[in-house]
Amino acid sequence: MKERFDIKELTTKELEEKIADEKNLFIRQRLNHAVSPLDNPNKIQKTRKEVARLLTELQARKLNNNPKSK
Repeated sequence: MKERFDIKELTTKELEEKIADEKNLFIRQRLNHAVSPLDNPNKIQKTRKEVARLLTELQARKLNNNPKSK
């Protein structure tokens, strides 16, 4: 099982690296599943959701650091 980590504890640089890693993993899983079905196809969905969580945190940080001028 993959280790769980607290996304909020990561630095922005670590967060960006983690996003890149998870996206690559997601692409590899989809490709492998297309060639020969995975034992547990739910892993693809879990990876996709993890990417979404990471991207959400990155977007929240960007919004908090750069508030829009009114």
